[in-house]
Amino acid sequence: MNKPWLTHYDRGVPEHIDYPQVPLFHFLRNAANNYPQYPCTTFKGEQITYQVMDQASDALANGLISLGLQKGDRVALMLGNIPQFVLSFFAILKAGGVVVAVNPLYKARELVYQLSDSGSRFLIALPSNYPLIKQIQSETSLEKSILTEVDDALQLTSSGLNGAKQHDILIGENEFWLGQCFLPAEKQSLSRVTITPDDVAIFQYSGGTTGIPKGAIALHRNLVANTMQFKSWLVGLKEGQESVLTAIPLYHVYGMVIAMSMGVALAANLVLIPNPRNIQDILANIERYRTTLFPGVPSMYHSINHHPDVLAGKYDLRSIKACISGSAPLLREVKEQFESLTGGKLIEGYGLSEAPTATHCNPMLGENREGSIGLPLPDVDCRIVSLDEEHRNLEMGKVGELLIKSPQVMLGYHNMPGETLLALNEGWLSTGDIARMDEDGYFYLVDRKKDVIKAGGFQVWPREVEEVLSEHPDVSEVAVAGVVKPQKGEIVRAWIVPKEGREPSKGEIRKWCRERLVGYKVPSEIDFVSELPRSTVGKVLKRELVRQYIERVQPA
Repeated sequence: MNKPWLTHYDRGVPEHIDYPQVPLFHFLRNAANNYPQYPCTTFKGEQITYQVMDQASDALANGLISLGLQKGDRVALMLGNIPQFVLSFFAILKAGGVVVAVNPLYKARELVYQLSDSGSRFLIALPSNYPLIKQIQSETSLEKSILTEVDDALQLTSSGLNGAKQHDILIGENEFWLGQCFLPAEKQSLSRVTITPDDVAIFQYSGGTTGIPKGAIALHRNLVANTMQFKSWLVGLKEGQESVLTAIPLYHVYGMVIAMSMGVALAANLVLIPNPRNIQDILANIERYRTTLFPGVPSMYHSINHHPDVLAGKYDLRSIKACISGSAPLLREVKEQFESLTGGKLIEGYGLSEAPTATHCNPMLGENREGSIGLPLPDVDCRIVSLDEEHRNLEMGKVGELLIKSPQVMLGYHNMPGETLLALNEGWLSTGDIARMDEDGYFYLVDRKKDVIKAGGFQVWPREVEEVLSEHPDVSEVAVAGVVKPQKGEIVRAWIVPKEGREPSKGEIRKWCRERLVGYKVPSEIDFVSELPRSTVGKVLKRELVRQYIERVQPA
């Protein structure tokens, strides 16, 4: 397939990048050398400079090594958006460890699976997670736990945590407070560890919404490549002059790469938001710190658009230059209203854990096409292949599976050689997403390969039905999935959140669909709900909707 997308790149975006042969923490060291006094993180009004963050992560890396961390050891990082995530992330990498980011809200079963599958020997977490950690430790490979209070980072100095306070929780022989784990400069052992671009940096686990979570193995070179690709894509952003609204969870690969890693590569101020649903906190931080870059999900921008204080003109949001939207389709009305409020660009992109993280994005300055995930980033090659004939290329405009070959594609899945063989073929990553490409190289997602509904022998793509339903004047949000009915087989089912004050009928909704869709695509069943279950990054959890439906109609 040729590359028509190259002619639509913004001026200044390269077709190819010469990637430096460095580990990922090179960006932190570079920022500390060039912008030592510029804030690396801002949290609760307190700032940590790049110089301090670099020195403190060196000290913590040395401490981890002194505790027995060996090159290649996995370290579970069970923290939210606080400075210690950034500190610990880079310290683990500097020590030669592998970051296994864990959702701090995980329950016992989820935590046991991820710790056991990854083989994590070390874990860094909050004291609130301590009882759960002790409860499940014997079922895992976990040897040492390190705890940190949320506010501990506010005491950070160039030598580590200064005067770590006393804590109520008792600490055992192999349990430590983060403040105990810093080694002073004169005891440094960091020079013994050599980290290369081909060393493993992270295990990034999929959310499990499509089955058992899989740990995608990313090398330092994969993350360096994606960081530089996206940095080059966002033309107009300048090193040492930007501020990133970091509300997207850092334990998710989207926040980890686009907010943290790229933010550090820009020597930007990472304004950390611990709760992405606290729109008031987001608005206050945008205004106070004049944030310029805001990666997020459509529901965040929608909430800001309709926040009463925003509508009343109480916040100045004009500092925003660019927002990248991912994880869910971005509606035109959300994009246009947000851009009108801020004067910045809200551009839709696409990525996945297996190519951490971004592979496509609409241009900053050029045309943003409605419904499109945009153009492939520099050095990203793409193919659309047949769903029926394995890896047969399809002509332009045809719908098929999206395959990607690029320098950020993962090494494979941890402990899953069979799944790796299915996902990777001669460097081409099978994304599992159904897409098409137009004549100019803009790509459009149709749906997930696994989500296709076989209704009466016909293929139905849920996303197409969702787009039609979302255009109904009484519909706020919608999810569509297939459910199996006795004697009928699989049918199309829709879950709809009505707009406030509206009460659409099922008959009205079906009439709307029949006027816009062929009969077999019209939902057979409709359920009006107050909200849709979502992941931490805003993806609608359709499997959860289907599970709840099955439990309701087929009680135990």
